[in-house]
Amino acid sequence: MAQVKHKELAPQRQGQILENLRRENVVRVDELCETLGVSPATVRRDLEELEARGDLKRVHGGAVPADKLLDELQFDEKTMESEKEKLAIAEAAYNLIGEGETIFLDGGSTLLALARLLKNREDITVVTNSLRAAMELSSGGPRLIIAGGELRRHSQTIIGSLSSLLLSELHVDKAFMGTIGISAREGLTTTEPGEAFTKKVATRAAREVILLADSKKFGKVSFSSAGGVQTLQRIITDEGLSVKAAAEFEHEGIRVDRVSVENN
Repeated sequence: MAQVKHKELAPQRQGQILENLRRENVVRVDELCETLGVSPATVRRDLEELEARGDLKRVHGGAVPADKLLDELQFDEKTMESEKEKLAIAEAAYNLIGEGETIFLDGGSTLLALARLLKNREDITVVTNSLRAAMELSSGGPRLIIAGGELRRHSQTIIGSLSSLLLSELHVDKAFMGTIGISAREGLTTTEPGEAFTKKVATRAAREVILLADSKKFGKVSFSSAGGVQTLQRIITDEGLSVKAAAEFEHEGIRVDRVSVENN
């Protein structure tokens, strides 16, 4: 009898889940357990059914609307998006790199823009898992250390447990990181768990972690968690991010630099 009643209540619970999702843009399993008064197993079963109907997409620890889960563009496609914003962000990041510092460059098109600015910086050391950044700096400039491991062709990055063998042994002054999506609640997210793992290892190696992300990345969630916002000390983005949205991160103790973009 209890099992029948449990099934009868499922439509009510699922309706409440979708209502919360429309209001908050993300739902978490632990919070739904408390709100609905049911077990994690029941919530996960409800989320599975809702995902099967196309009403949402499950992510680690919860779910997002079906149209909010970010897919990842091919690398060359990413370089063509928000070019002016990415260059302005890269220039602001360049100005933070002091003489003699060792830095980590993550993968991504904004980080490639930064790598291009570093060609004459013979006074610094660059550690990177980005194949494109390494190629950009291969002919001269900084001392270059490349993390070895599995090549992920989609993002042109070297990822996984082999890359962590090197990264976990290093200490860098600053890690400049990219992301597919970021939100104050869900943190940094990306499409590939192996890439997320490598990002986490790299951030642990740094005294200061700086996210380079154009404003279109904010409020978006992708498949795999690459760390919470508490791993960041600074965010550099463009003025497309509102003052109100920036304040969410500043409330967490993160400095947010909103750089202006020249209209050329």
